[in-house]
Amino acid sequence: MNKYKEIFGVDISKDVFDIHGSKSGHDQFKNNLSGFKSFLKSLPKESLVLMEATGYYHYRLAQFLFKQGVLVSVVNLLSVKRFIQMKLAKVKTDKSDAKAICEYGKINEVPLYKALTDVQSEYLQLFRLMDSCIKKRTATKNKIHGEDVLGIPSKYVYRSLVRIKKYLDKEILGIEKKLLSLVKQEQQVQLTLLPSIPGIGLKTALFMIVITDGFDKFENAKQLYSYVGITPTIRESGSSVRGRSRISKVGNRKLRNLLFPCSFTACKQNKGCREIYERIVNKGQPKKLALIAVSNKLLKQAFAIAKSGHRYDPTFVSVFVAK
Repeated sequence: MNKYKEIFGVDISKDVFDIHGSKSGHDQFKNNLSGFKSFLKSLPKESLVLMEATGYYHYRLAQFLFKQGVLVSVVNLLSVKRFIQMKLAKVKTDKSDAKAICEYGKINEVPLYKALTDVQSEYLQLFRLMDSCIKKRTATKNKIHGEDVLGIPSKYVYRSLVRIKKYLDKEILGIEKKLLSLVKQEQQVQLTLLPSIPGIGLKTALFMIVITDGFDKFENAKQLYSYVGITPTIRESGSSVRGRSRISKVGNRKLRNLLFPCSFTACKQNKGCREIYERIVNKGQPKKLALIAVSNKLLKQAFAIAKSGHRYDPTFVSVFVAK
């Protein structure tokens, strides 16, 4: 990490952001355009600015610095959190978090940030909105079920909940259509090719493209597995502690949740996935573990097709991924 003149860790909140430089120490700026410009003036050339992926708050600063030619890295929130836990830190403040992020960047090779296009920014906003609407619809469905169990003592409440669900259904459908039209502008080829994989439908292909920025976030398939969080973790210590192998779950939960249902269809229709599933189950391993392996296989196939620009072919995909 000595290739950077200085590393700055940034902890961002709604109104301000704290920074800690590996040489210059702590400072604080307002989380607005004026604060961004002040921070930019204080940055030495060939510096790296490191921040956590905090949903909305980090985005504007990362985009601003990138467009000004500053090297930026946006890292996984859980990675930094576990780094802090490993240090057994007893103090947690915005100032201490900025310092911890800086130290994380000093000892880890971190990926450089790539700014989003206006279209990418819009479909990420739409995706977040849709995710929020889906959660609200699920909660509304549960409430409707609760009213059914109670015998619907209040018809007004029941009818209101039904109206809300219909409204959310309409909104979700409209967001999906808008997402589809936007993705077609930039990723029509991938949107056509990915559903050729048995087990991956148009909607899953659409969401995969949105979440991965058309797979441009990744140079190889292993980076994609880690991002999604379906890489296995082994729990063994000596001869006495032997836990079950589990997925890491440090990654994009939404994409994991999309892939898992796809694995059921892939076990029946996708030759490569079926072979993996049968091999694991025949060894006496749990079916859930086999389905996770199938999800992993689907990711491999999706990555291969997205990068190659070819339609699904079992022989081609297996050779491509092996490289």
